[in-house]
Amino acid sequence: MVLLQVTPSWFSGIDAIDRKLFFIVNRDLSNGFFDSILPFVRESTIWAPLYIFMLVFAAVNFGKKGWLWFLFGLCTVALSDLISSRFIKETILRLRPCRNPEIADQIRILVNYCPGSSSFTSSHATNHFALSMFIVATMQKYTTPWLKLFFVWAAVISYAQVYVGVHYPLDVVCGALLGCFLGYIMARLFNNYVGLSSLQPKSA
Repeated sequence: MVLLQVTPSWFSGIDAIDRKLFFIVNRDLSNGFFDSILPFVRESTIWAPLYIFMLVFAAVNFGKKGWLWFLFGLCTVALSDLISSRFIKETILRLRPCRNPEIADQIRILVNYCPGSSSFTSSHATNHFALSMFIVATMQKYTTPWLKLFFVWAAVISYAQVYVGVHYPLDVVCGALLGCFLGYIMARLFNNYVGLSSLQPKSA
C-alpha cells in the first residue's frame, strides 16, 4: 500500500503541534540510555516471559476457567489490532514520520525498518493499552494497586514508538484512548458473563 500525505486544512494546526511534540521526544529528550533500550522495549518478543507468567498465574489461581480469562485477553488484543491496523489505518491515511519526505531527514530513526502502513493510530499503543485495561478491570479485586503498573508498561512502549521515529504523539495518544475503550468493553463482557468472582482458586 502506497500512502500519500493526507492533511486536511482543519488538521493543519493540530499537525503542526504534533510535529513539535514529536521533535521534542525524538530529538530534544534523546539520550544514550534511551537509545539503547527503547528500540527493544517496543518489540513484542521481549515480553514473552510476561505473557507466559500471566497464563500460568491465571491457570494456577483460577483453575480451568483461568484459561478463559487468558483467552479473553487474547481476543482483546486481536480485536484492538483488527480495528487499529485494518479499519482505522486503512481509512485514515497518514505518513509516518520516518516516511514523511518533509521531515524524514531531520529526525532520528532508531529502527532498521520503517513500516509503510499508515501512522494513525499506533497499533502498539492500542494493543498494549487494551490489554492493560482488560487486566486491571478484571483482576483488580484479586491483586494489589501495583497492577496499575500495566498502564505504565503500555505507556513506555507507546513512548518508544515516538522516540524511535515511527509514530507521532497524536498517533499513540489516540491509540491509547481507543485501546482503553476496547479493553474496558471486553472486561465488562468478561465480568458480566464469566467474572472472576465466580471462580474459585484451586487451593479453595
